[in-house]
Amino acid sequence: MEYQYPIDYHWTTDEIVDVIKFYEAIERAYEKGIDRDELMTIYRRFKEIVPSKAEEKTICGEFEEISGYSSYKTITKAKNASPGEKILIK
Repeated sequence: MEYQYPIDYHWTTDEIVDVIKFYEAIERAYEKGIDRDELMTIYRRFKEIVPSKAEEKTICGEFEEISGYSSYKTITKAKNASPGEKILIK
């Protein structure tokens, strides 16, 4: 990983850690796969920190621009998957 995650400096340390866990979960979905339920738990926490759709779109767009990994595509696949299914983006 040769990039910095997009973060908001108004977030608390715990919130920053949880948002970074979200980015790492998206990376895992692309690199080796992640359990759908784990991903959705991490995503729900992310949405507590970033409740606005507009802010989510901005932050996730920045993340996709620097990493090449689409949060939108990953979460959409997870929402349509069965509980316990592994999410792997190709």
